[in-house]
Amino acid sequence: MKRIDFDNGKITTNIFQAAIPMLIAQILSLLYNIVDRIYIARIPDIGTTALGAVGLCFPIIVIITAFSNLFGSGGAPIFAIERGRNDTKRAGMIMNTSFFMLTICSILLMCVVFLFARPILTIFGASDNALIYAYPYIMIYLIGTFPSMIATGMNPFINAQGYATTGMISVIIGAIANIVLDPLFIFVFHLGIRGAAIATVLSQCLSAGFVFYFLSKKAEYKIRLLHKEEIKNCGKDAKNIVSLGTAGFVMQLTNSLVTICCNNVLAATGGDVYVSVMTIISSVRQMIETPIWSISEGSSPIISYNYGAKRPKKVIKAWITMSVLALIYSLIAWGIILLAPKFLIGIFSSDKSLMIDTIPAMKLYFAAFIFMIFQYTGQTMFKSLNKKKQAIFFSLLRKVIIVVPLTYLLPYACHMGCNGVFIAEPVSNVLGGSLCFIVMLATVLPELKRMNPDL
Repeated sequence: MKRIDFDNGKITTNIFQAAIPMLIAQILSLLYNIVDRIYIARIPDIGTTALGAVGLCFPIIVIITAFSNLFGSGGAPIFAIERGRNDTKRAGMIMNTSFFMLTICSILLMCVVFLFARPILTIFGASDNALIYAYPYIMIYLIGTFPSMIATGMNPFINAQGYATTGMISVIIGAIANIVLDPLFIFVFHLGIRGAAIATVLSQCLSAGFVFYFLSKKAEYKIRLLHKEEIKNCGKDAKNIVSLGTAGFVMQLTNSLVTICCNNVLAATGGDVYVSVMTIISSVRQMIETPIWSISEGSSPIISYNYGAKRPKKVIKAWITMSVLALIYSLIAWGIILLAPKFLIGIFSSDKSLMIDTIPAMKLYFAAFIFMIFQYTGQTMFKSLNKKKQAIFFSLLRKVIIVVPLTYLLPYACHMGCNGVFIAEPVSNVLGGSLCFIVMLATVLPELKRMNPDL
């Protein structure tokens, strides 16, 4: 398998070699859930209601993904730093500790949500009518918790070893399977929303199988189960992985928390139709943000590796390249959102009355989208350089400290109704994103300059 040369390759080339396969992989990864929504929205008679029901399951899916990234995105930068230091034994231990924690966590998560799925969905804003569709979907989806977490959580270790194309292939396998199986189970076998969940689980199993095969047979650093003594002594590594992964974990959990809050407020102020509006907007956001995420995540192992190898000039060059690419893309995406909202909404629903409500809501929600690049580039630097405290704080700031209070304050105290829910997002982008970026400049650049005074 072709690998990226982190030692001798050009920074810009390395980032493109890492980011492009990751972008393709993430676009296809979105299809796990987005294809479900596209087909579900087109189920005769119940499409719009079923789409809203799947939106209510989305926070649970995000929580599962968040735990995957807690160990995957938490372990991979530390793994890359140790690779940069040429400490192969410690790098291998980091990867296998992450795998161990992913396995245990997936079993616990599946059992807990299986037991409490119905009350959880009710808390998330599901009405009795929505539960008819949301409950069977999530119960089937949970069967794939382990393969889903292995596929998502161990993929960063493939990319951190320089096998970006292989990481892409692992996602392509699952995504293509989902695209093929979704209409088969939903419409041909007449399983409706249950068919969508079955197709997703089978696709996740295929993707996880490939990841496990590659990391156990083909990669330079091979995955294995920890020995009894290693489990006893892996506490320090586990703590470091969780500490660094907490930033991404908190960011995804807070996204889930915000979705729950938004659904509750929207259901109270606008009814089930506005829950469907938010489901579409969340789907558009996932799709639009994927390239920024790919640029950031593609840059992360390169930044971490060169930081571990004490090459601050390459760290700064990677950061600048990442920031410029993210800015160019964000400007283009922002223009499409504001000028062609019908096109984006039409991907997920052909319901004309739903589109009428979604267009103004989406323009409000994405009003300050450009400021998201400050959050992404700042957070990526904090995570890549193992700056745990800063990464965690800025994950909490934008969503928990700013968005959640505004989600209740603007609709009720300021009498803005549903519009208040959508306006909370751009306010948080401006305040949270800007502060994250400014603090990153004030703390990271001086440290890099101390490593090399000639910078």
